[in-house]
Amino acid sequence: MKKSILKLVLLVLCITFLTACGNKKDSNEKLNIIDDNNRTYYEVFLYSFCDSNKDGIGDINGLISKLDYISDLGCNGIWLMPIMPSDSYHKYDVNDYYSVDPSYGTKKDFKKLVAECNKRGIKLIIDMVFNHTSNKQEWFVKATDYLKQLPAGKKPDEKECKYIKYYNFAKDMQDKSTYYQVKGTDWYYQGVFAENMPDLNLDDQNVKKEIQKVADYWLDLGIGGFRLDASKEYFSGNPEKNIEVLKWFSRYVQRKSNKIYVVAEVWDEFTTISDYYTSGIDSIFNYTLGGVDGIIPETVRMAGNGSAGKTFAENLKTIQSTFQESNKNYIDAPFISNHDNDRPVSYVSYDKDKVKFMGGINLMMNGSSFIYYGEEIGMSGNGKDENKRAPMRWTKEKTDETTDGPIGMEKQKNKFGSVEEQEKDDTSIWNYYKHAIRLRNENPEIARGTINVMNDITDGDIVAITKTYKKSKIGMLMNNSSKEKKLTLNKEKYGFSRIKGSLTVNDKEPELEEKKITLPPYSIVILK
Repeated sequence: MKKSILKLVLLVLCITFLTACGNKKDSNEKLNIIDDNNRTYYEVFLYSFCDSNKDGIGDINGLISKLDYISDLGCNGIWLMPIMPSDSYHKYDVNDYYSVDPSYGTKKDFKKLVAECNKRGIKLIIDMVFNHTSNKQEWFVKATDYLKQLPAGKKPDEKECKYIKYYNFAKDMQDKSTYYQVKGTDWYYQGVFAENMPDLNLDDQNVKKEIQKVADYWLDLGIGGFRLDASKEYFSGNPEKNIEVLKWFSRYVQRKSNKIYVVAEVWDEFTTISDYYTSGIDSIFNYTLGGVDGIIPETVRMAGNGSAGKTFAENLKTIQSTFQESNKNYIDAPFISNHDNDRPVSYVSYDKDKVKFMGGINLMMNGSSFIYYGEEIGMSGNGKDENKRAPMRWTKEKTDETTDGPIGMEKQKNKFGSVEEQEKDDTSIWNYYKHAIRLRNENPEIARGTINVMNDITDGDIVAITKTYKKSKIGMLMNNSSKEKKLTLNKEKYGFSRIKGSLTVNDKEPELEEKKITLPPYSIVILK
């Protein structure tokens, strides 16, 4: 009887040990994740993601076929780049706000996508482009047709054609770089981005009503929110008016439901982003952290210099407190790359350890962390925009689901292998990302906690902070160095007694013995 009990105890201990050791590789099965707007978003460029009908172009059904992949990775949000009809491959010039581009699928396909996302607890947000339209959009066509038939000397009358107020028309070319002539007339229109992208006049109440109708249409289809494109250019050079637009739109959708999530693109520096948060919008992409010049890549590039880690910790505290002053309910939106930026592998010269560590830092940030498709496998792509939007590498060799990519894209040399290859490699970037997201999902303090710096950790290579959420506190240590670090931890001061989780770039694990903690190179440790 005693032998049987002993065997049972040993069996339970063995199973427990194996389960704990397997966290890096096991499936990201459903955890008890808080259902709020602090999520992990996966940005999808449908054109290059996954092809379901062998035409070389990614589509909605291709994305549906990969939802389990995204969910298993641990992401519970998808940012879908524009899907509305457009003549461009990127579709940021919308022809029709109420349809799906035929190359991507149908409205029925989109409804299925929403339903399948909901089954998996994935919040789907879509790009909302209302800084400008296509020059083939019905509003613009009607406005320019009206101007073309207008008798010489007669002023336009919005009672005859309300659409002339939808855009910024002028008799004189206001700016040669941003104004274009309406063919066959002496009228000009503004197009800050391009001639085929006429800017909307967001001062016009009818335009705002149109935008509300568009938002209602897609929300009624079941989406969870919007990513607002080019918010800084609504009124170029006039941030006060841009902020008013964000305030108006945010309030409109938030009155419908406080679960709707809105994140804006304001590609600018820290203080400007802080100003835009006074609009009350949920999130603004944190360009202070991301992009090649962001402080996440810059900190990793400065690894081992003896000060970058401590400086980064202090910056995180400053960012949080400053943004909270502008909007106490703000949700940060950290990222390291997106469809407009070079792929992050190039930020650190394709150093695999640094690629992992940089991604891990992003996923340890507050708010909703965003990752760009292919980032989790270290895809390459820099220079021209088409290179940054290359086909997702599902398999080593091209298959039917592999897209052709944008016309004009240069051939990409990907160093780190496909999804198929990396799933089988315990040391891959993909497995690292999967474990990082799991760690994020298991510890709600990571995305939601109030940040404080652990000032008694004096090694300048170490990022040492605490995060407190609903009276639950974790410690977070990041070794921004290629060398192992041994630190003294004041357990009495912080109350930490164990390592709750960790991320390492190799097979070395952190150790906590009494008051001494050992951090492997480029490791991230969660203390509890």
